[in-house]
Amino acid sequence: MDITYVGETLLPGKIGQFFVILSFGSALLSCISYYFATIHKDRSWLKIARIAFWINVVSVVSIGSCLFYIIYNHLFEYYYAWDHSSRSLPTHFIISSFWEGQEGSFWLWMFWQGLLGVVLVFRAKSWESPVMTVVMLCQAVLGSMLIGVEILGERVGSSPFILFRDAMDLPIFSDPNYLGMITDGSGLNALLQNYWMVIHPPTLFLGFAAMIVPFAYAVAGLWQRRYKEWIVVGIPWALFAVMTLGAGIIMGSFWAYEALNFGGFWAWDPVENASIIPWFTLIAAVHVMVAFKNSGHSYFTATFLALVSFVLVIYASFLTRSGVLGETSVHSFTDLGLYWQLVAFNVIFLGIMVYLLVKRKKEMPSTKKEEDIYSREFWLFVGALVLTVACVQIIASTSIPVFNAVFGTKVAPPIDPVQHYNKWQAGFAVVVALLSAFTQFMKYKRTDVRKFYAAAIASLVVALVVTAVVVYITNVYTNFMYILLVFAAAYTVVANGKILGDAIRGKWKLTGSAVAHIGFGLLLIGGLVAAATNEVISVNSSNYIAVAGFDQVEKPGDNLFLTEGEPTQMGAYRITYVGDSVAPPNVYYKINYEKIDDETGRVTDRFQLRPFAQNNPQMGGLIGTPATKHYLTHDVYTLITAAMSEPHLQGQQDEQTGFEAYDEPAVYETNIGDTLRYRNGYIVVEGINRNATVQNIPRKDDDIIVGLTLRVHAATGETYEAEPVFLIRGGTTFDLFKDVEDQGLRLRFSNIMPQKDKLELMVYQKPLPEKKWIVFKAIRFPYINFFWCGAIVMTIGFFLSILRRNKEIKSV
Repeated sequence: MDITYVGETLLPGKIGQFFVILSFGSALLSCISYYFATIHKDRSWLKIARIAFWINVVSVVSIGSCLFYIIYNHLFEYYYAWDHSSRSLPTHFIISSFWEGQEGSFWLWMFWQGLLGVVLVFRAKSWESPVMTVVMLCQAVLGSMLIGVEILGERVGSSPFILFRDAMDLPIFSDPNYLGMITDGSGLNALLQNYWMVIHPPTLFLGFAAMIVPFAYAVAGLWQRRYKEWIVVGIPWALFAVMTLGAGIIMGSFWAYEALNFGGFWAWDPVENASIIPWFTLIAAVHVMVAFKNSGHSYFTATFLALVSFVLVIYASFLTRSGVLGETSVHSFTDLGLYWQLVAFNVIFLGIMVYLLVKRKKEMPSTKKEEDIYSREFWLFVGALVLTVACVQIIASTSIPVFNAVFGTKVAPPIDPVQHYNKWQAGFAVVVALLSAFTQFMKYKRTDVRKFYAAAIASLVVALVVTAVVVYITNVYTNFMYILLVFAAAYTVVANGKILGDAIRGKWKLTGSAVAHIGFGLLLIGGLVAAATNEVISVNSSNYIAVAGFDQVEKPGDNLFLTEGEPTQMGAYRITYVGDSVAPPNVYYKINYEKIDDETGRVTDRFQLRPFAQNNPQMGGLIGTPATKHYLTHDVYTLITAAMSEPHLQGQQDEQTGFEAYDEPAVYETNIGDTLRYRNGYIVVEGINRNATVQNIPRKDDDIIVGLTLRVHAATGETYEAEPVFLIRGGTTFDLFKDVEDQGLRLRFSNIMPQKDKLELMVYQKPLPEKKWIVFKAIRFPYINFFWCGAIVMTIGFFLSILRRNKEIKSV
């Protein structure tokens, strides 16, 4: 039986789905037309391709507009809006909810790829047709991910415009007015409610989208046998992809540091690994591409790395979207039934890469003369090889769930991923850092050995001094690998600092490379020092926290128990939990820090941190988000690990009625003129009112209604009048209480005892509120700003390199 549903707004979804189909069809038409324009050199095909491309751009923008309209207006008849947003979200988090789901992130990828396509249409010139063939092929594949239809029993894509009632089979959908029962959406993941998640995903996906361009240029170069030409135009695009993807990864580190509760900036999570692998390989590709441009060596390596970098982006998408990492990663997507579609995505582009490399292998430029060991290109090749091997190690460990799924094995992922990856990657980092240092003193083809050793050794001596200073300050003497890594990073900074000095004096072409390498060195030093010397300052000598089950999820020795208003000494700090504020679903806890001078006892530093938490049963309970005080030389990081259960944390409140909200009453046999004590003052029995009335109860002739006139005196000086009533009707007694709410009192005139000449008064008091408490962890991160500063400097270096390489592009 067809049901006519009430209140549904179906037009935005229908328009959005129309543009989903149009975006896929136009991308496919553009790809085919660009292909024929390439092989036939036919302007008519090129015209069709461009028209289809512009239709695709308009379609993608329209899809995003419709989806945002649905989310922003809380149209919960659409499953995507219900599943990823709620009415309580501020606008910037509604934007985050836009790409929380797979469908939204696929759209984001398509959007950036479309904008890059616009640049290529205007700037690619003779490269437009072959390059855009590849770009639009990828756009068509991405477009298919949003179609959301079944063909021959197989699901193709997942539409963001599917209706809630079509996505889930629930009893409420038998009611035509089911929308009246859906008061709110399920909301945004608590961990994603951070401002970094507004800008991190768009930047990361811009990096992913940009990776297609050097891939497309490499394909075009092999396809059209323009082997050397593509390198020149491909380098700036490769640098742009490296810059944007690197910035996105670093933003992810900022998010992890500020929003996640593991107390760090990199955890070697499989999703993190999936993003950094193609970044490493493209960095290697850029260096080898530059080496080939200047010396003619290593063409195959440069092409292979440029191609495989985008293939690895697609593989990363498979890892994070197929559901294969569901049990090993905390922030991978769940499976939407696109497993085989994602496999096909990988196979298509891997097939293109393998086919062209094999087909053109014998025709590729090569040189019979081997690289000189004192040439820059030789060591750039070595560096690229080291980065590639490092990636192989990361891929092998990250792909364990994939191997298990394919081969039916049961290999367990690393128990401690941080230790596992650090053990391998530390050695690779040392080699790469050293290469980033001394290769800067080399020339392409042939280096003056005497000048090389003079510059390299001078920088090495300075680096040794810097290393000694860093090791002394950080007080880490026993960890040889730490010392070696610090030396390699210091050598990178010092050597490239000299190159930067030369660039400022006139060799401006070296600026971008030197700045990027200095940033890398600073990043490495900052990460090393922060990771090796961070210390928990919330030391609990009792090693006990009086919270049930706390020791099952946290180390009690690393956490302190704070009671509201009661200062506690924590090392050099006096800390006080002074209360909280509620901004549903989060509770912000206010913790005052005061640094006390041991000699004078004066407060030398004072600040307040407001870490927040929410109770999220779907994510296992209390989810804490840290707050951090930033200094030039260190950070103080604070995280709530447990808190007193409160209604606003539990998401519900037990309503108490009657007398349940009061302590057991005190029963007094009293008389007129007596004074009775209560917790916050005293009560005077002033008299009997024989003419009392009861509101809303008409008095009958035989009723006996007596009121007991009381005056309540609070310790703070306030006085209150109260008159509880005793009623006798038809031989049955009733008593009607009176509340003094400001004092938490409930007063009952419960009996008249003529034989004792006494009046019975029952005094109820609300219990004293339990003092609020929290458990928190505080960590000190020394010199963490070197890490963030290094990331920014490295990004600036990539940007300067892009400007330089752009000037080298000729009309080709």
